[in-house]
Amino acid sequence: MLGLRIADPAPLEILRLKTFDLYQQLLKPKPGPEQVVIIDIDEKSLNHLGQWPWPRTLLAQIVDIANTAGAAAIGFDVLFPEYDRTSPANIADLVEGYDSITATKLRSMKSNDQAFADAMAKARVVLGQSGFQRELKQWHSGKIKSAALATLGPAPDRFLDSYPGLVRNVPELEASAKGLGMVSIRPEKDGIIRRVPYIMKAQSLMLPAFGLELIRVATGQATILIKTEETGVNSLNLSSIRMPADRNAKAWLHFRPHKEGIFFSATDVLKNKVPPQVFKGRIVLVGTSATGLFDMKATPVDPGMPGVEVHAQLINAILTQNLLKRPAWANGMEVTLTVLINLLLIALLPRLGATLTIASGAIIAISLTSACWWAFGSLGLILDYAFPLLTSLAVTGLLVSLGYLSEEIDRRRIKTAFGQYLSQDMVAQLADNPDQLKLGGETKHMSILFSDVRGFTTISETYKSNPQGLTMLINSLLTPLSEAVVIHKGTIDKYMGDNIMAFWNAPLPDDDHAINACRAALEMGRRLDLLNEERKTRGEVPLAIGVGINSGECVVGNMGSDLRFDYTVLGDSVNLASRLEGQTKSYGVLIIVGENTAVHVAGKIAVLHLDRIRVKGKTEPEEIYAVLGDEGIAASDHFRQLMSTHNQLLKAYFGQDWKTVRKLSASCKTMAEEYNIAGLYDIYDARAADFMKQAPGKDWDGVNDRLEK
Repeated sequence: MLGLRIADPAPLEILRLKTFDLYQQLLKPKPGPEQVVIIDIDEKSLNHLGQWPWPRTLLAQIVDIANTAGAAAIGFDVLFPEYDRTSPANIADLVEGYDSITATKLRSMKSNDQAFADAMAKARVVLGQSGFQRELKQWHSGKIKSAALATLGPAPDRFLDSYPGLVRNVPELEASAKGLGMVSIRPEKDGIIRRVPYIMKAQSLMLPAFGLELIRVATGQATILIKTEETGVNSLNLSSIRMPADRNAKAWLHFRPHKEGIFFSATDVLKNKVPPQVFKGRIVLVGTSATGLFDMKATPVDPGMPGVEVHAQLINAILTQNLLKRPAWANGMEVTLTVLINLLLIALLPRLGATLTIASGAIIAISLTSACWWAFGSLGLILDYAFPLLTSLAVTGLLVSLGYLSEEIDRRRIKTAFGQYLSQDMVAQLADNPDQLKLGGETKHMSILFSDVRGFTTISETYKSNPQGLTMLINSLLTPLSEAVVIHKGTIDKYMGDNIMAFWNAPLPDDDHAINACRAALEMGRRLDLLNEERKTRGEVPLAIGVGINSGECVVGNMGSDLRFDYTVLGDSVNLASRLEGQTKSYGVLIIVGENTAVHVAGKIAVLHLDRIRVKGKTEPEEIYAVLGDEGIAASDHFRQLMSTHNQLLKAYFGQDWKTVRKLSASCKTMAEEYNIAGLYDIYDARAADFMKQAPGKDWDGVNDRLEK
């Protein structure tokens, strides 16, 4: 749970934010003087004045009215990125039928944009501008004008909301405005606005937010001071006004529901139906609540608040010093508190029992919740009590459950230990009968399989610059090969690079372990063929493997150290299986098995006596066999004919009848092409040719010493 809090995935973050919402829904913000009024482009105004955008001469009238009434500053929460299409000159160009005198007169008249700019020049007006999610170059945009931002501490850029592009206003309006502020507000992950930024980045520049810029202009200040630390932004200062901030330079607002009393319809303002004292000494915002203009925001206390009102609430909170605080130490305190509470529960439960521990937990929960609510109501601190409570509930539930679920825990342990190596049916049998799993070591007759990719070192060299590609290649190969083992009741012991080690007859008994091991090896060959067909379509080189199988006495069980152990198998039979896999390349066959395995599968698997060899590290010779197919192949006339001729060849070979060996090698080679082992007979033909030149002697036992692994 502690790791979950540090990772802080989206669902956990949303839970924390919903807790903060509950604070706001149950505790109203402190009342204070109203510092902001809103001239509203509402449905009534659109009905009387026509669709938006209006001629900017109307907006110039609004500026004149508010300025004359003594507004401290006027802010437009609407953008003017293009020129007014209703300007007189544009009308002359758009409407046909004017005589030349009228058209000339229209073109000579002042544009609506200029009229708006002239009105703005006489007042303290702040225009909004918006971040854009890609780089944006407006045809009329020049150098960006911004308030002076001073930083005390490390640069805060990497902590700020950032936008590649910026939607600006036409140059004449920007030139006349006393300030430009960012109106962009990013909601939290659940779509609700809880924090409003003071500062943002757009087009690589730090720019003030709309509300903060309005306060700067209204108070006549020149510079906004940003105080930062290595962990992010700490606070902002504007003259004597200090604004607490989170690390991302955002303000936590204690929202109030939509307040109709601060909204005045734009049409009523233009008709002088609003008393001038409404605007006197206040910051006036021009924005919209009309549904069709799509500027509605969700807040913790209102699912549909006009966006302009969010800016108004930020301005009010700053001027009345009624901002919420989420201090930098809050996360650390909550995590520490979580650790302490849960360590206490872990210590108490075994001693006090479930009932007393739950009672103690209830007391802790009530105390914690009460303290957090008091901190919010009295100090404006936002602290998360939900996660410590959730964690303590989870820990308590786990501790109580462990006392009653020991048997289920054993079942899960077995499933976890063997689920990666056994088929689901075998895992289920072990889970139902855990006594079948003997911990430590036991001696059993088992079959062991090793498989290895041919020429893997060479393949790896081609992926020097693409190690991820090599990983994908190995995964695409080992997955089907591992499935072949599992579906034939095998246990995967380990992966060693491109090598797979598996065994049969443990942890569950398997009387047909030798047969199942051979069937798994044949299935590996079939699945490799399918994989190579896919690789061929992509123009990739085919892959080849070799498989060695041996049966014999082994010790199987949990082996290793007190710190770490694995369920594995040890013994001479294991080593021989590994050596047999190494010989597949020399003999040009897919699967080589030892004599014990061959005896167990005779008649049910098509096996062919290959040779008598002495592998590296052993003194006793071994009879080795090739596996060519399943019981269908073993029963076929073609295989029986090959095996008969092949046995005659071996009899002649061990009897030093070299001419017969060479004659029978040619016959076998023709018959063996179907099984892809024709190269085996080239080996015997070459040996016979060499022995014809230099006989091995009467004491020769037919053993071929293999020096390579």
